[in-house]
Amino acid sequence: MHLRVINPNTTRAMTDLIGRSARVVAAPGTLVDAVQPTMGPASIESHYEEALAVPGLLEQIALGEAEGVDAYVVACFGDPGVDAARELARGPVIGIAQAAMHAASLVGRRFAVVTTLGRTTGRARELVDRYGFRDACVAVRACEVPVLAIDGARARLVDECRRAVQQDGADAVVLGCAGMAELCAVVGDEVGVPVVDGVAAGTVLAQSLVALGLRPAATGEYAPPPAKQMTGLLAGFEIRADAPVAVA
Repeated sequence: MHLRVINPNTTRAMTDLIGRSARVVAAPGTLVDAVQPTMGPASIESHYEEALAVPGLLEQIALGEAEGVDAYVVACFGDPGVDAARELARGPVIGIAQAAMHAASLVGRRFAVVTTLGRTTGRARELVDRYGFRDACVAVRACEVPVLAIDGARARLVDECRRAVQQDGADAVVLGCAGMAELCAVVGDEVGVPVVDGVAAGTVLAQSLVALGLRPAATGEYAPPPAKQMTGLLAGFEIRADAPVAVA
């Protein structure tokens, strides 16, 4: 099985971290590669940056389809471009927020999301609602640390997770950033409840869907997009009738 983990930002150190975290939980015989776009923001901390990250993400999906990749994990907690990626990919495409929330709901009745900056909490709450976890999610908290600085702020992350348990009544915590992946075990030891990293959860879920033979629907909303001309900077993403996916 070939699993591709896509970091939608362009920071190589974060891509490498995500790849390490995915390989820890990958099944024997699963090839995991971690990639990043050739264009886009260095980190994703605003709606603007999230929107500009999507073309680069779709570029990597198109390349993966040409290489025969079996499944993808989109390693950004905003789950940017996941619906579009499912229109292009033959195999499963898993967003780490959706995977992490499902995992948390299986090990606790009430979970909290702890993310990076306060300005990103609105997007996290939107996803909580979309994925059907409004009743289960008791809080969305921010530790007010930028994405690319999270490794040096583990104490602040632990403190915010502890508040989610003690003040909000969470009995599980979802880490709201792919850059937090390698801190999951440390945070779990400190706060004493299950702590879920979406990169690991997404990797295991993607493998499971491939093993079950499940893939995005070929009809309806996730059917391949219609052939259509693209112009300007997006000309390379044109959908042609004789090609199954966009060629970036």
